[in-house]
Amino acid sequence: MMEGEFHSLSTIRSLMPDFAPQVHGWGECKGTPGTYFLIMDFLDLIDEIPDPATLATLVSNMHKTGDSPTGMFGFDKPTCHGKIVQPNTWDSNWCRYFTRLLTVFYDADMAVHGPIPGLEEAFATLKEYAIPRLLEPLQANGRVLKPSLVHGDLWHGNVGTSVETEEPIVYDASCSYAHHEYELGMWRRATVSFDQTYIKQYLLRLPPSEPKEDWDDRNRLYSIKFNFSHSAHWLGASEITRRMILDDMQYLNYKYAPNAGIKPGRKVESNVRD
Repeated sequence: MMEGEFHSLSTIRSLMPDFAPQVHGWGECKGTPGTYFLIMDFLDLIDEIPDPATLATLVSNMHKTGDSPTGMFGFDKPTCHGKIVQPNTWDSNWCRYFTRLLTVFYDADMAVHGPIPGLEEAFATLKEYAIPRLLEPLQANGRVLKPSLVHGDLWHGNVGTSVETEEPIVYDASCSYAHHEYELGMWRRATVSFDQTYIKQYLLRLPPSEPKEDWDDRNRLYSIKFNFSHSAHWLGASEITRRMILDDMQYLNYKYAPNAGIKPGRKVESNVRD
């Protein structure tokens, strides 16, 4: 976890020096084996979330300019989202990479809470039908999908406004090179303060990938990963969060899998804000 964050923040800072704190080192504490540390600059922050247009400009610039060193999706070190280690093995296929990533977080949530009616079946259907339908077209028909540097855990708790510069600065990163839209899956969650205003400002600077008509369903799909992580980490919220996950999976399965899911007319937007 400490090594992954060290390399994540170092990578962001090498690209955008004012957008992440300087990290100085990580390692194991000599006096308490098995306990690790990370040393970075102290951040004196204003207690408010950044302006939507300003944050959207910085995040979209990171996505535009943060090129994968291998030309593939992944990262050169394991990184953690919370306590869950992400499978960052390099892969040229985004659909395959995201399916592997989502499965790790599904398995982590199942290990903590066990099954609920319909969840296992819905996830199996999602993997077989909805994920390929939504993600394979991104790299089909001659389309090239750029692996972009993403923060990986970008919500209002991991970004602040510097007292010194009065500009946004991010921390607690779990980076990878991913489809840039993946970053915004976190912003769909109801407990995140980056509402539709932030998303709209971002899309003005970096429009949806083709096919554009799949944008909202891709965003819903990406949000499922972040909701699985929330459920696995925040036990008191798991019942509500898992209901959102199941509703989202059933919604996508109805649209993209034969004889599966729930009708799109059913209200399943409880984790999306206007």
